[in-house]
Amino acid sequence: MKQQKIGACHLCLLVTLLLIYVWSFIYPFDMFTWFLEMLPVPLGLAVLAGTYRKFRLTNLTYTLIWIHAVILLVGAHYTYAEVPLFDWIKDIFDLSRNHYDRLGHFAQGFVPAMIAREVLIRTSPLRGSKWLWPLVISVCLAISAVYELIEWLTAELSGSAAEAFLGTQGDIWDTQKDMAFCLLGAAAALLFLSAWHNRQLKGILTDA
Repeated sequence: MKQQKIGACHLCLLVTLLLIYVWSFIYPFDMFTWFLEMLPVPLGLAVLAGTYRKFRLTNLTYTLIWIHAVILLVGAHYTYAEVPLFDWIKDIFDLSRNHYDRLGHFAQGFVPAMIAREVLIRTSPLRGSKWLWPLVISVCLAISAVYELIEWLTAELSGSAAEAFLGTQGDIWDTQKDMAFCLLGAAAALLFLSAWHNRQLKGILTDA
């Protein structure tokens, strides 16, 4: 595929994300938690920057990545258990906890599902295969499992300092529920976005 200049849409996503990143850094609830929660954002940006010229993703996928990054940065700023909007929702509906963490784990399946789907369709013989769905969902669950292992290791090494990072809010089944929401997110993305994704992929596959 021929090289292209940076698209206006992509530049807008990058600039707005950098502005949100700066906001997230200003007086976060806890700097240690902020660092842990926001770390996937610069790591992901580095990967996207390194692959942008040779493996440019669809606008849909880049937009979903932007949304996921914003979710991470908001959670990093307030901690997942203290996001004000979800505290308000908790009070209004008399919920047992702040559910922003569940949104984050739903996105942890929803967004990587589209990334994995795009990579597999463009680099493997899986286009149109019945194995695409189970493999994409497996990738998302693997990511979720690795993240939970990182949380466990961080808690072991730093003790109570990682309590805000874990965000369990007293739920002993929090890890299992997090992975369940990741599964739901991945399935929802494949169910509702595959047709839209295919239309955007068509142009890329034609030019490849």
